Amino acid sequence: MDADDRTPLARGRVATRLPAQDLERARRFYAERLGLEPVDERPGGLLYRCGGVEFALFRSAGASPGTFTQMGWEVDDLDAVVADLRRRGVEFEEVDLPGLRTSDGIAEVEGNYPSKGARGERGFWFRDSEGNMLGVGQPVY
Repeated sequence: MDADDRTPLARGRVATRLPAQDLERARRFYAERLGLEPVDERPGGLLYRCGGVEFALFRSAGASPGTFTQMGWEVDDLDAVVADLRRRGVEFEEVDLPGLRTSDGIAEVEGNYPSKGARGERGFWFRDSEGNMLGVGQPVY
């Protein structure tokens, strides 16, 4: 039985919501550093679309702890994304944890995504202007 057959929620679309204390500052970061423009906006919120999915930034008095990945992209060419984001001034997080270490901002993670036929993943993390931790990964086949 496929997950779509078991529950109405499994047929729903997932959309990430990220807090922003300063929505205009966040808009500038996403435009200048990531090359993304909102497809829709309302007072207190900006809606973006990437690869057929949506995420929104919403005005929030609370601050993100930025201690874990809150949203991530899966890309086909990590090296091209790295070059583009570095050219735009994005600073990558350095990680040194048991089983997870970056070298020049890039991690090689063995064993990620075997359900996709991958033997691992290459990836990196960065924070947006609001402290949200964002990740980018590419499965390694």
